[in-house]
Parts: sequence; structure tokens; C-alpha cells
Amino acid sequence: MPTVNDQVTSVNRLSTVTRTDIENTVTAAGSLTSKDWVEIGAQVSGQLKTISVEVGDIVTKGQLLAEIDATVQLAQVNASRASLEALKSQQVSRESTLKLAKLTAERQARMMKEKATSEQEYDQAQNDLIEAKASLLQLKAQIAQSEASLSSEEAELGYTNIYASMDGTIVSIVAKEGQTLNANNQAPTILTIADLTVMTVEAEVSEADIGKVKKNMPVYFSTLGGGSRRWNSQVRQILPTPTIENNVVLYTVLFDIANTDHALLSQMTAQVFFVTSSANNVISVPVGALTYIESNDEANNKKNDRQGAKKSKTLNLSDEERTEMRVARAKGEGRGKGARGESRGAHGKGERRGKKGASSKRFDSTKPHRATVRREVSEGIFETVEVRIGVTSRILAEVISGLNEGDRVVSGIVQQNAVKQEKPKNPNNNRIPRGL
Repeated sequence: MPTVNDQVTSVNRLSTVTRTDIENTVTAAGSLTSKDWVEIGAQVSGQLKTISVEVGDIVTKGQLLAEIDATVQLAQVNASRASLEALKSQQVSRESTLKLAKLTAERQARMMKEKATSEQEYDQAQNDLIEAKASLLQLKAQIAQSEASLSSEEAELGYTNIYASMDGTIVSIVAKEGQTLNANNQAPTILTIADLTVMTVEAEVSEADIGKVKKNMPVYFSTLGGGSRRWNSQVRQILPTPTIENNVVLYTVLFDIANTDHALLSQMTAQVFFVTSSANNVISVPVGALTYIESNDEANNKKNDRQGAKKSKTLNLSDEERTEMRVARAKGEGRGKGARGESRGAHGKGERRGKKGASSKRFDSTKPHRATVRREVSEGIFETVEVRIGVTSRILAEVISGLNEGDRVVSGIVQQNAVKQEKPKNPNNNRIPRGL
């Protein structure tokens, strides 16, 4: 029976340079709610007589929504009106009394000049005039108080009719016809109106990602029932106070979206994407095709770290080790004790510090970087090309310069098994004669 041997061969994976969109995002879950809404309640107590709307109805500002039985309020208004009319009739009488007292006082004053009356009669006339003025002023004050009470009672009577305070849609009705409402301590809610033409998305962003989210940043979201539709907006506000759920700190980010077609409803779940960086219709290559080139600053930093590590190690050597190291350098020997000490120092603590310092600088995917790629010149022939890289995602990188659309580059290596089949052996282990 033939045997099979597998041999592993390496083949370059080639990718074509194409134009595409690249973006980096912060994802979060959110929910929708109406931006403007109001709870309509009762300001007076009484039995809810009628409700003129249903959930889902579109209403306009000032439209009648419900009525409360106004029997008690109407009786109070009628009683106050009657009392006010009585006071006004008294006002007419007291104005007449004041007019008479004024004429009498004037007559007594003329007679007093001619010595035709006594001082007692003159003083009495002046006193009657003052009392008439005071009585009229007191009555006018009572009339003003009654008018204020009547206005308050008429307002309460008006509150028995519930009107819409804004344009919107009836999203909930919590009271029922015939229900008794008690508004003495707190206004009971009857229904809720919301403006569904503008919705607000409340997205919960983890504390690890909140630093990447900024005001006015572009954002888009999709819903479970929206299919492939995407809604675009900008961040309006980041609430500073977080919520903590299961020891996870979450910050609420708000943004608004127009909902003219009413495709969005309250409490819908939204999958939110905050765009931290993006590039549209740009030449791109797979990230696996890139070999990044250190900038001069990064190379100098590493060089300084290595020199600092070597100097630090040399200072820690003994006098005998320093002498041996100088002798080894003078003789051109590279493996003396001093050299070994230097080598160990270069790969010891100082070198580790250098590596730590070099890696502590985080890679910024939004700034241009230099890199090299292997571009296919012809079949099986490649050349190394330096490129300038822009926005980078986890999969693709923007090529600012160095490549053209349609170029083919090496994006990885594929290992394949080459099957080699050996010749069948003689089952009888007999040597076959050469002549046969």
C-alpha cells in the first residue's frame, strides 16, 4: 500500500489595492426617547368625566383632551359672582353718601365764613365727609378682594377642562373615565404627550471608551427592526454623572435625530457607533501588508535609552572589570570580561527600561506614519516600496502615497501541504533483477 509524506510549503498571499471607506468607532448600546414630552395632569379635584383622545392620536396645542366634573367649581363661581354684585351695589350707595357729605361740608364752610353756623355743626360736617370717604375706600377694597377670589375660582373652573400644552402624540393615558382625582397634595397625571418628530438617543458608554467620545463628534446608529438603515447625527451632550450597573461604570451620551417619517419609536434599542476617525473613498491596503518604519524621534529615543543603559552598567562595574574592558577594547577583542559585562548590561535592566520607554508611546491611528510593503512587479517578482499611511483600522489602512489603485501587495503567507507519493514496495520484499 503506498505511503504519503506531507511537505509544508509557503505561498505569498496577495491583495489588490482598492478604494474603500475606513473608520474607527466606539460602540455602545442605547435606547430612544422623545426629546420633548410633557405629562398632562389635573389641577383640581373631581371626577374625570370624559377623555376625548386615545393613545396614538396626534393633537395640537390648545386642543381639548379631557373634562372633569365641574359642579362644585361652578357653584363656587356663581356664589362669588353674586357676592361681588352685592358689593358693587353698596358701592353706588356709598358713593352717593360721599357726594352728600362733600356738599354739606362745603356749605358749612361758606356759612362759617359768614358766621351763620356754629363750630359744632361745621366740625360734624367735616367728620361726616371723612367717614364717607373711608367707608367707600373700605368697600372698594372688599370688591377688589372679591374680584380676585372670583378670578381664582374661575381659573379652577377652567382647569376642569384639560387642554394640550404642546403639539405632539398621545403616548400614554393612565387615568380612566369615572376615576376620582385628588389634586390637593400632588397633581395626578392623566396622559402624556410627546413630540415624536425629534427623538433623543441615550447611549451608555463604558468608562474605558468615554475619553474617546467628544461633543459634536459624528455618530450613527441602527435599530433591531430598521434592517440596514442607518441614522446619522452628532453628539449633543455627555452627562458627567455615571450610572453603575454590576460594578460597571457607564456614562450617558445624548444626541438627537429627526424622525419625520415616525420610523423611530420610544424605548427602541439602538446599536450606536461613535466615529473617532474616518476616511472615505481612499486607497487602502490590509494592515497585514505593512511593516512600519520608526520615525527619527523614536529611533533617537531608543538609541538614547541603550546608551543610558550602557553608561549605567559601566558605572556599576568594579575597577578590575573596567581595566579588563579597556584592555579588551585596545586589543580588538569583543568577548572579554568587560565586554561581557557591557553586553550583559546592554541586555539587562537599562535595556529593559529602554524598551519600556519606547513601547509606552501609543500608536495613533489618525496620524500619518511611514511603512513598507512588498509590491508585485511581475508574477513571482516583488519589490519593497515605502508608503505613507493615514487613518488605520484593525483591518485596513489608508495609503496617502506610494501605491496606486490596482497594485498587488503581499498581505501574508499561506502554508500549504505538498503531497508526495512514494513508489510502491515489493510485497514479497524480493529484489527485482535489473534485467527485468
